[in-house]
Amino acid sequence: MLNFEFYLFIIGLLIFFSALSSKLSDKFGIPVLFIFLGIGMLAGSEGLLGIHFDNAQFAQSAGTLALIFILFGGGLDTKWKVIKPVFKEGIILATLGVLLTAFFVAFCTYYLFDFTFLEALLVGAIVSSTDAAAVFAILRARGVALKKRLSPLLELESGSNDPMAIFLTIALLQIITLTGATSFYEWIFLFFLQFALGGVLGIAFGLVAPHILNKIHFSFYGLYPVFIVAWVLLLFSIAAMLGGNGFLAVYILGITLNTKEFVNKKNMIGFFDGIAWMMQIGVFLTLGLLVFPSQLPEVALYGLVVALWLLLVARPAGVFLSLIFSKFSWREKTFISWVGLRGAVPIILATYPYIEGLENAQLIFNTVFFMVLFSILIQGTTLPFVANILKVKQTEVKEVKKAPSSPLFYHTLKQYYIDENSKVVDKSIAELEIPSDFLILLIQRNDHYIRPTGSTTFNKNDILLIKCDNSIKYKKVLEKIFE
Repeated sequence: MLNFEFYLFIIGLLIFFSALSSKLSDKFGIPVLFIFLGIGMLAGSEGLLGIHFDNAQFAQSAGTLALIFILFGGGLDTKWKVIKPVFKEGIILATLGVLLTAFFVAFCTYYLFDFTFLEALLVGAIVSSTDAAAVFAILRARGVALKKRLSPLLELESGSNDPMAIFLTIALLQIITLTGATSFYEWIFLFFLQFALGGVLGIAFGLVAPHILNKIHFSFYGLYPVFIVAWVLLLFSIAAMLGGNGFLAVYILGITLNTKEFVNKKNMIGFFDGIAWMMQIGVFLTLGLLVFPSQLPEVALYGLVVALWLLLVARPAGVFLSLIFSKFSWREKTFISWVGLRGAVPIILATYPYIEGLENAQLIFNTVFFMVLFSILIQGTTLPFVANILKVKQTEVKEVKKAPSSPLFYHTLKQYYIDENSKVVDKSIAELEIPSDFLILLIQRNDHYIRPTGSTTFNKNDILLIKCDNSIKYKKVLEKIFE
C-alpha cells in the first residue's frame, strides 16, 4: 500500500516537470499544453509510472474547478478598453460561430461514425470552443505580435466561447437522454436566461468586490487573494443555482474587476495568473492520465479526418459566416480560422457522456482527445508560419520621443499637505480612484518616507509628492478628492 507521502512526491514531480517543460516550448516551439498532456499520458496506466486512473467523474469535477479559475484569470488579465472596439465581433464569434462550427462538424461525424445525428452534433459541440491560453502562450513563446484588432478579438472570443460550448453540450446530452422532455423554445429561453443571469451577476460581483476590498483593510496581505478565491466560488455557485451560466459569470467578473482600482491589484493579477497556470497543468495531467494511449490508434483515421474537416472547413465556415459584415480582411479571417486551437475544455466536455452513460462515450472521448492532440500539435506549431504567410503580424514602428526639458521634471512635481480635516484621512489610495496621470510618488510621514501602493492609507500631517503634467487637472483632483 503506497503511503500519502509517496503520492505527494509523484504529484510534485509531475508538476515540477510540467513547469520546466515550458522551456521546451520557448526553445523548440512545441506547444506547452501538448507537453502537459504527454506527461500525463506517460504517467498513466500504460505509461512509465503506471498510475491507473479511470475516474471520469473526478476528472470532470477537477476540470470544472480548473476551468472556473482559468476563465476568471483570463478575464482578470483582459482590459476592457482593448476589447471594446471588437466586442460585437467577439461575441458573435463566441456564440453564432460556436453554433455554426458544431453543426458543420456534426455533418462530417454523422457520415463517418455509426452515430445518430444528435450524437454527431454532440461531438461538434464538444470540440466547438477554442483555447486562449494555448494560442497566446505559443505566440508569446515565438515572439509573434499580431495586428492591433486581431489580438483582442482572439482574446475575447477564446475567453468567452467556452460557456456556449458547455451550454450546447449539456443541452444535447439532456435531449439525447431525455428525449422530448424540453422543447426547442424552452431551450432558447434557457439559453438567454443562462447568459443574461451570468452576465448580470458577473458585472454586479465585479462592481461590489473593489469596494469591499478597499474598505475591509485586512491585517495580512495573504487574505486578499483568499477573499477573491471565495468570491469567485460564491459567484459561480450562486449563478449556477439560480439557473445562470457560472462560467460566463466568473469570466465577466474578471473583466469587470480589471476596470476598477483596488488594493493589491497588480499583485492579485499576478497571483491568479499563477493559479490559472497551475489549473492548466493540473487538468491536462489529469486528462492525460484518463486516456489509454493503446485505444487511440482505433480512432486515429476517422479522428484525423474530423480534425482536418474542423480545421479546413467547419471552423473557417463558422468564422467567415459570423464575420461576414465585419471589417476584417479575408487574410485576418483566415488567420482567425487557423488560430482555433482546441485545449482543455473539449476534453473536459468529452467526460460528460461518460457520466450520462452514453453507449458511445468511450469512442467520443478518444476521438475528441485525438482531435485536441492534432489541433495543439499541428495548428500550434504552424501559427507563426501562417501569421507570416497571411501578413497579419504587427509591423514594428520605432517611436522617436522628444527629450524632456528637464530630467527632474521639476515643473510637474508638486507637494500637498494633508490636514486633519481632509476627506482622505484613513482612506487608501485604491479607494479614491485617482486618475492614472495623477501620480503620488512619495509620502513623507513624520521623519519617514513611504513609497505608496494601492493599500497605503493616508494619515493627517502627511506630505505628498505628486506628479501631474496638467495644472488644471491637478487643482480639480485636489478639490474633488482630497479637500
